[in-house]
Amino acid sequence: MLNPIDTETVIQRGGAVGVFPGQIHEGVAWWLGACLVVTQKADRIIVAHDSASVLDEFTSRLYKGAINAEHYACNVEALGAGTRDGLVAELQQAGVPGAWLTSWDSDVGTTVHIELFDRAGLPLDETGLADIRRRIAEDRVPIPVNDQAKGRIVYRHDRSKGGRP
Repeated sequence: MLNPIDTETVIQRGGAVGVFPGQIHEGVAWWLGACLVVTQKADRIIVAHDSASVLDEFTSRLYKGAINAEHYACNVEALGAGTRDGLVAELQQAGVPGAWLTSWDSDVGTTVHIELFDRAGLPLDETGLADIRRRIAEDRVPIPVNDQAKGRIVYRHDRSKGGRP
């Protein structure tokens, strides 16, 4: 990874969480998108976020990581801005993994949380997080094996609660 992170500190609470800039950066989102697809063996994921502008690049990078993950040709359904509960309901109905991106300000800066979910709509457990930590620490880049293995992003503005994609 070009800009390393402390995986033990950042990869926790069902995904990644840290102060931006500093503990977490946008490249982490690419890794999480790719690793979610690979570890969950997913050909489809659903992603939503709160409407904070600090998440623009994090969201974009997560999409790009997911569509470029090995041979899965994963399609990313981008719900846009919404709620965590709305995303979880979508995941449970569809039976696919997904991600929720949120942020908040505190006295130490802006904290970004990228929460990853399994096919049941449950946050990834420690086993799943440990696999992601290992992949990041070992710099095991899950890039596509060929052009046919690349997925695509489908923006579902009609299903989002407004805001950016």
